[in-house]
Amino acid sequence: MDSYRACVDQTTALLAERVRSLQRPYSGASLAQLQAMVDQIDLDHPLPEPADALQEVARLYLDHAVWFHEPTYLAHLNCPVAIPALSAEALLAAVNSSVDTYDQSTTGTLIEQRIIDWTASRLGFGPAADGIFTSGGTQSNLHGLLLAREQCLAGLPGDRHTELARLRVLATDQSHFSVGKAAALLGLSDNAVVTVATDPLGRLDPAALGGRLKELRAAGLVPMAVVATAGTTDLGRIDPLPDVADHCRAQSVWLHVDAAYGCGLLVSPRRRRLLDGIEQADSVTIDFHKSFFQPVSASAIVVRDRLTMRRISVHADYLNPRGAPVPNQVDKSLQTTRRFDALKVWMTLRTLGADQLGEMFDRVIDLADDSYRLLLRDADFEVAGAPTLSTVLFRYRPPGLAADDCDRLLPQLRDRLFADGSAIVAGTTVAGRYWLKFTLLNPDTQLDQVRQVLELIRDTGRALLAHSDTATPEVYVDAHA
Repeated sequence: MDSYRACVDQTTALLAERVRSLQRPYSGASLAQLQAMVDQIDLDHPLPEPADALQEVARLYLDHAVWFHEPTYLAHLNCPVAIPALSAEALLAAVNSSVDTYDQSTTGTLIEQRIIDWTASRLGFGPAADGIFTSGGTQSNLHGLLLAREQCLAGLPGDRHTELARLRVLATDQSHFSVGKAAALLGLSDNAVVTVATDPLGRLDPAALGGRLKELRAAGLVPMAVVATAGTTDLGRIDPLPDVADHCRAQSVWLHVDAAYGCGLLVSPRRRRLLDGIEQADSVTIDFHKSFFQPVSASAIVVRDRLTMRRISVHADYLNPRGAPVPNQVDKSLQTTRRFDALKVWMTLRTLGADQLGEMFDRVIDLADDSYRLLLRDADFEVAGAPTLSTVLFRYRPPGLAADDCDRLLPQLRDRLFADGSAIVAGTTVAGRYWLKFTLLNPDTQLDQVRQVLELIRDTGRALLAHSDTATPEVYVDAHA
């Protein structure tokens, strides 16, 4: 017991010291430097003391980690973690419960189910709803489309193999890339994902959806599912869920809503209305490890009708025999051994409460609005439209810089920032143009800190332009040199 406590105390002290002393989101070490550090470790010969291994890990990992809680980390959909969830993470890792069966988890199973029920209620689902925790949005989307496939095939007259080739999934070019992955994993045809046009804001166009559904039926194909998104990765847009749901209901097509990003609106005191219509979905992806500020991993798939989840149940006498008198979550899950991630959400709700979590998400959306207005007033920047959630797309393009030259400059600029370690921003391509992206998920980040990053971007851009011929992209300074 003494060694147990000493190990935990040493780890906690080391982590607290690192968090206290950090001043930038990344050290700036190059890939070559880090690879050399890792490669020189001899894994066949352990260190003399646990404390030595801890210090080695601190040198290899903590000193060069990307710290999402730092205010100048503005890149991907990664969040700082709520402290109560960190406590829960320590508990669930130490006990090492597996919530696949009741006899391995007891109240772990019951707590997970209660969190699923609470989430379903927030979605507006009725008492027939159900769900399961997953490893992340990619698995949740796969699970939702698997259920859609099984539901669809159950209503078709032909043999399974023949009908499988006819199934189609409708999504936009703004849908998450995991939709295409899921289609492949589900054995659908190579052209099973059918693209639906978007409106000028990048949201699914309901009229175009209606037209696509009719085209597929006329061609003898079967619309298996429509994927709508509540918080697209690049633009943070929310598809018009009520109108999409109307088309799906009229055509008896499964509606899956990927709310991995926008799920924080479920607890928002001011913006819950943005998710109106989600209660009509058949399945919803929830990523608590995004806008609920939970450590990875904490995701879920939630369905409106629990009976649909039983279509993929498999029973084994040694694990979850048919007719067992206790709830076994493996009956519903794609995984067998599974972490008790629901404890993190439980602990956070019981400590902070849903309203405070929603206020935290509202703050980052407010910050995105303020950042957008800041960019609008600056002649050196272009901005790609007002944000819906906490994502802002923009370009450093001072007067006189051609659009093509800007496209060549911005990836170099982003790499230079990362190599310096002072700030981290994301990048993407929209309509053939390269954009920088702020994804704001830290409720403690202030507008002044965003302003500082913009000044850093401006200074870095000027330096790169001063040392390059914008007409020849190959002469840009190597950001990692």
